[in-house]
Amino acid sequence: MSELRLNPLYLTPEHVAFRETVRRFVASEITPHAAAWDEAGTFPRELYRKAAEVGLLAPGFPDEYGGVADTDAFHRLVACVELAQCGAGGLLASLMSHTIALPPIALLGTPGMKSRVLAPVLAGEKIAALAITEPGGGSDVAALRTTARRVGEEFIVDGEKTFITSGLRADYYTVAVRTDPQAPGARGISLLLIERDAPGFSRTPLAKMGWWASDTAQLRFDGCRVPVSNLIGPEGAGFRAIMHNFNAERFTMAAQSLGFAWVCYEESLAWARERQAFGQRIVDHQVMRHRFVDMRTRIEATRALVEDTARRLQHAPAGDPETVAAVCMAKNFATRCLQFCADAAVQALGGMGYMRGTRSERIYREVKVMMIGGGTEEIMKDLAARQLGL
Repeated sequence: MSELRLNPLYLTPEHVAFRETVRRFVASEITPHAAAWDEAGTFPRELYRKAAEVGLLAPGFPDEYGGVADTDAFHRLVACVELAQCGAGGLLASLMSHTIALPPIALLGTPGMKSRVLAPVLAGEKIAALAITEPGGGSDVAALRTTARRVGEEFIVDGEKTFITSGLRADYYTVAVRTDPQAPGARGISLLLIERDAPGFSRTPLAKMGWWASDTAQLRFDGCRVPVSNLIGPEGAGFRAIMHNFNAERFTMAAQSLGFAWVCYEESLAWARERQAFGQRIVDHQVMRHRFVDMRTRIEATRALVEDTARRLQHAPAGDPETVAAVCMAKNFATRCLQFCADAAVQALGGMGYMRGTRSERIYREVKVMMIGGGTEEIMKDLAARQLGL
């Protein structure tokens, strides 16, 4: 397989070494099984432990709990690009669900909570999930309706969450709740750590167009009792933590989209170089060469934008409006690139592109979740416009 070349000006020897580690892990532990796991709708829980052993789960989390704090956006970028080579987005979404579930705990949790949750998750022994989206809310986080009513030393949680990645088999859930029903909008939202065996907590699997290997679920809290000590950070501070989390999630989706677009380009080009039609290789037809140039042009433009966004994330202060806008624009641009490349790849593969088992076919089914997840294209445009003062 050919390699998506990232700009060496941005990469340190540590970035390169980490990329090689992830590449070897994907080639040996994921890619050979990706198609079978996708068909099965799951993957072995043992994969979390194996990922932890090579350091894949650690970047960005405190050293004292098994993380590696001294990392940056380019570590995330190279990991996303290499993980994408398996062409199985659902598997990756569940395997890496801790990257969106744990940051609020690492940022706001008590030392006891961090020891109890971060250490076993980063060791691959436990699984963590983030639960924000609700059946009636979607991207409108401020409108969430799941309530947490304090009674003595417990919160009584009632409500539902949907489209939750790792929702079925997670051990720990970072859940957005409304602790002050009188506070409008973003105010009154808090985060709670809810464990899978909490009384009144149930889960239902959801069938999806793509991401088959991801255990996506709807969560229901029916008088669910949660200790007050499971509050993540101050009461009422949940919305800001959620927004901080979104930047990393959206950048990750942009970087993954770049990687998946490259997979579509590389797989369909390899096929076109081997396949004969009308007396010559498919790639020798001018119309096909032009299509591959169109794919490569979009990929190179996306690479440059995503790399620049990573640079901004490294150097800009937290919450910088232009950086927030850059992340939104990068996600939209990268997912549009992915949409184009997945469609072009399936078209180039012809009948084979419609058959199950190719990476491009799996990615084609997953394009829309990349465009919707973490904030829809429309939400991203509106947020970017506000951040830029338009």
